[in-house]
Amino acid sequence: MDRNRKWVPGFGAVLFIFMSHMTSALEVPLDPKVLEGLPQPPTITVQSPKFYVFDPRDNIVIHCEAKGKPQPRFSWTRNGTHFDVEKDPNVLIMPGVGTLVIEIRGEMSETYEGTYQCIAHNEHGTALSNNIVVRQSRSPLWSKERNVAIVVQMGFSLVLQCRPPAGLPPPVIFWMDSTFRRLTQDKRISQALNGDLYISNTLPEDTRNDYICFARFPSTQTIQQKQPVSVTVLESNPEGERPPGFMTPLGATSTKMVLRGDTLNLECIAEGLPTPDITWQKEGGELPSSRTSINNFQKLLKISDVSEADAGDYRCTASNSLGSAHHIIKVTVKAAPFWISAPRNLILAPNETGMLTCRVGGEPKPQIEWFINGAPLANAPMDISRKVDSDTVIFSNVQSGSSAVYQCNASNEFGYLMANAFVSVLAEPPRVLTPSNYEYQVISNNPALLHCASFGSPIPTITWFKDSHTSINNDDSYVIHENGTLEILVAQPLNSGKYTCIATNNLGIKENHVYLRVKEPTRIIKQPEYREVQKGMSTGFECTVKHDSSLVPTMTWLKDNRELPDDKRFKVTKDGLTIKDVTDKDEGTYTCIVNTTLDQDSASAVLSIVEQPDPPTDLELTDQAERSVQLTWTPGDEHNSPTQKFLIQYEDLLHEPRVWNNLTEVPGTSTTVQLHLSPYVYYSFRVLAMNQVGYSQPSQPSHQYRTNPAAPDVNPSDVQAVGTEPGNLVISWTPLTGFQSNGPGLEYRVQWKQKDADEGWSSQKVANVSHFIVSGTPIYVPYEIKVQALNDYGSGPEPEPVTGFSGEGLPLSAPDNVHVTVHNGTLAEVHWEPVSLPSVQGKLQGYKVYYYRKRGLHEEEQEAHQLEENVLSFSGNRSEGRLPGLQPYSVYNLFIRVLNNKGEGPPSPGKTFETPEGVPGPPSFLNAVNPSLDTLTLEWGPPLNNNGRLAGYTLKYQPVNTTSELGPVKVMTFQANETTTTLGNLNASMLYRFNLSARTIKGSGPIIVQEAFTAMDTVHIQPTVEAGKAPPVGPVFGTVNTSVSEEGAVISWEYFGHHKNVYVEYIVENSKEDWKKELVNGSHSHMIKGLKPGTSYRVRVVARDAADSTVHSTDEVLVAVPAVPSRQVDIATQGWFIGLMCAIALLILVLLIVCFIKRNKGGKYPVKEKEDAHQDPEIQPMKEDDGTFGEYSDTEDHKPLKGSRTPSNGTVRRDESDDSLVDYGEGGDGQFNEDGSFIGQYSGKKEKDTHEGNESSEAPSPVNAMNSFV
Repeated sequence: MDRNRKWVPGFGAVLFIFMSHMTSALEVPLDPKVLEGLPQPPTITVQSPKFYVFDPRDNIVIHCEAKGKPQPRFSWTRNGTHFDVEKDPNVLIMPGVGTLVIEIRGEMSETYEGTYQCIAHNEHGTALSNNIVVRQSRSPLWSKERNVAIVVQMGFSLVLQCRPPAGLPPPVIFWMDSTFRRLTQDKRISQALNGDLYISNTLPEDTRNDYICFARFPSTQTIQQKQPVSVTVLESNPEGERPPGFMTPLGATSTKMVLRGDTLNLECIAEGLPTPDITWQKEGGELPSSRTSINNFQKLLKISDVSEADAGDYRCTASNSLGSAHHIIKVTVKAAPFWISAPRNLILAPNETGMLTCRVGGEPKPQIEWFINGAPLANAPMDISRKVDSDTVIFSNVQSGSSAVYQCNASNEFGYLMANAFVSVLAEPPRVLTPSNYEYQVISNNPALLHCASFGSPIPTITWFKDSHTSINNDDSYVIHENGTLEILVAQPLNSGKYTCIATNNLGIKENHVYLRVKEPTRIIKQPEYREVQKGMSTGFECTVKHDSSLVPTMTWLKDNRELPDDKRFKVTKDGLTIKDVTDKDEGTYTCIVNTTLDQDSASAVLSIVEQPDPPTDLELTDQAERSVQLTWTPGDEHNSPTQKFLIQYEDLLHEPRVWNNLTEVPGTSTTVQLHLSPYVYYSFRVLAMNQVGYSQPSQPSHQYRTNPAAPDVNPSDVQAVGTEPGNLVISWTPLTGFQSNGPGLEYRVQWKQKDADEGWSSQKVANVSHFIVSGTPIYVPYEIKVQALNDYGSGPEPEPVTGFSGEGLPLSAPDNVHVTVHNGTLAEVHWEPVSLPSVQGKLQGYKVYYYRKRGLHEEEQEAHQLEENVLSFSGNRSEGRLPGLQPYSVYNLFIRVLNNKGEGPPSPGKTFETPEGVPGPPSFLNAVNPSLDTLTLEWGPPLNNNGRLAGYTLKYQPVNTTSELGPVKVMTFQANETTTTLGNLNASMLYRFNLSARTIKGSGPIIVQEAFTAMDTVHIQPTVEAGKAPPVGPVFGTVNTSVSEEGAVISWEYFGHHKNVYVEYIVENSKEDWKKELVNGSHSHMIKGLKPGTSYRVRVVARDAADSTVHSTDEVLVAVPAVPSRQVDIATQGWFIGLMCAIALLILVLLIVCFIKRNKGGKYPVKEKEDAHQDPEIQPMKEDDGTFGEYSDTEDHKPLKGSRTPSNGTVRRDESDDSLVDYGEGGDGQFNEDGSFIGQYSGKKEKDTHEGNESSEAPSPVNAMNSFV
């Protein structure tokens, strides 16, 4: 066979079946269960590249592996003839495969160069590998040559040739100097594809004697260098500037042929001064941008993966300031053979029809030749079932035993292609390869694919059923594909269920069941939304998911399509993402991705970091006028928040330097404003931008703009006229600011006249002050006042007059006809006649009534004590007023004064009046004294304020039971001189509530409430006015008694209280534990059970009530619980105990006898026999350290007894296990007495670690240590 042909392998061990008139095929997976027992012709699976260059220092390894049934045998050819491997001691074929290994020795490597081909053969056919050309790598030396020094005039072009030796593979070329530094290259100096160094125009710095060309040979990793070249550039007669010319390629046109799929390299290098620039273009077309690159300073055009469309004319243009030059490269594209459709392995059933197709492309068109088992098909015996039609072999009515491997060889002048494809004739019943009962899961509204992979020859027919009875056919909902797969175009929940596929051919039938579960889709129902946040704040995104209950979603967050930063500020929660302390780097697009095993959903939102805007810039003043100017500016960066408005401020450098005032605002869309100005101001402007975050920093101030002076535009404000003293008028105003002055020389003209008088205006000019005083005015008369602003340029507008009054004097008269009407004991009404307005001498403010209590009516004059004076003010021109809060049964005195802004007038004559009687105050105290079981004495004091003549006292009392319910009320009255009483017939240990009040002829006053028990001791109770519970007058508890019985400690006590909750509390004496308590409501005794005998306890009785924070307790008593007296019968004298002990002793004796017999017979002889049988000195029959058997010990001896713990290494440690017979037997020190009892310690010495097995006691050797790593 032609050694130049190029061979390619088949597609592994993948089988195909052509069926239905050669229109369909079945792929057979490489499943051992399927292929087991099936015959298969050889298939090449691994082989070396077609061109193999080897290093003579290494062995030659040519790979070849193949599969088939039976396993193929391998042989090799070299240079077209059989290569007898067995006769060459340096060559071998690796076992199990066909890989050829040639061991290189000395100078023999060249003898093994050639073309090799692997042959894989079994009884069903022969497969061939590619022709593998094997060549030795070479790095020949540079041919000896003498370099001549080069002398060139400055400006001329220069080519330094390299011409390296031809190596295998070709060397890599580069230029360096004698210090092994690469020469700097640019558009003036560059290296061509052939390795030559081109200089477009020489310069003086090009002079050097060490231009060295180096060649690096990749296979041998060697570098060789050419002799240095010396270049001298002369400056005496330099070459002048000139237009470009091409150094390579030469001429106006050139040609280039390239093979399809290779890389096209087009090179143009030009000379000229100045150095030319190179550009590229394709005539009549565009350069393919995705496959095109321009390198080497624009001098090299590379187009990768060339196709027929890349053929054409390519123009390179060299240009400088003096002109341009062009070169056309005509590119033609040829093609070595390439596959359009390679032949595929074919499995046919007997009497079936099929075909092998070998379709190739190429330029020129390849010739196709067929081979069978490596031999030309044209030379094969005639076979009526086979027909060759150019690139196709057709098989009809094939028979068993006609299996073979066919080779298709396609070639043209640029190369060859060859492929193996076997034809195997099989008869096999159907097999379903899809796993049985497999469950498919799919999301609703998506396609569902239910597979029914099958194998059989002939190809089985596939039918489908749902739920074992509904036949499925191709329709709008279902598609059954040629490979048997059932496709449900749009799966819905109703499609869930059991599906059955049946594979049938003429040799049998096979069915398989699968299941489909249609799930609800995963959806993000609340998506993250756009967020704007300031730096340093926190924010977050929501991502709420709805999913099928049987699927577990996983949420992942991305930032700008990458993982979130590894930062604790980012926290992913179940329903979203939170970001704390936001920074500028956090800005971006955040995506929530929710994945399940079946589907996913995602949603994104943008996070924008908003800040205050940057200050405006470039302030400019235009359209300047007397009182206006136009201000223009450039807005700054908005930082993701639109500008809402601009604030324009000004500084008055003349009157208020370094003080900025707000002038106006404009919308955020404006960048210019017309400003209205005031005269005589040195303006400087600045602008602030505002967005939702806040104001920016101010802009830089504008240039200063001065306005000319003018007369004032306004007069002073807040003009007032007020008299501060009788006979004067103080005129005040708010002066104009320097900004308002409009010019220098600011002063004021003050004018005044008496209102409604015939006299004219009085006038006075004053400096820049804020007030002026007019003297000698009448008391409290109205005046009209005007204040006008003046400056050096004129007067302000005419002011409007303001009315004011001159100074006030004190009132001259007092109210007359004062009289009092008393309504009751606490309220009176006073009347008077108002004074005349002229006598007020000012603005009437009102009247003041002064009154005080002189004494009570029951007191004598000498007993009276003057109380504090009271004052009531009545504003306006009043003539009456009410006096509240008076004390009944008292004498009062009052007088009245009139009031203006200056002060009070003289008092009116005094007026005395009396108040009638009222109800008295509460008794001053109430005490319960001398309580007994049925009596209780009450004592009380008279009210502090009788408010009249005291008529007596009223007492109401009633019992209060333990549930705070009140009993029947009893009422008693007493004379005014009675302050004590004794109540009889009271219930013992009962709480009573007492209400006591004093009375006059006007009625009873407030009550004093008190509660007390009928008890023995007396306690003084402070009186209270409001109702409430008082503490009992006697103790709550009486005597406490204790006694101890067999059942527990009995506690009894006396109780006089009404509290709801009573407890017995106890604690062990000297214990720090909490008190234990037991509730004993309604009882006077209690038994404490469960006390520990022989222990002393502290016991107390405690009363508590939720409505009362007071806790009442008895004194602690000590209760000693005696130890339980011994009433046990001596167990040693009991018959049942004696019998039990005898039985135990007998059982122990029997066990000891059995152990003794076992020790003397059962344990030693088997060991002795094993020792005799194995005379190996390395085997130790017994461990000397613990007395247990080593290699031959009984395995049962190593089992732990019930209840013992076994270490993880399988040994039973003596200090962890219960006693065993092994521990008692074979011991070094353990002994038995004559009666069989065990004495002494357990046998042997105990070590920290006990090992089992035949471990050697020798020290570990280095050899053994090394072997442990093998």
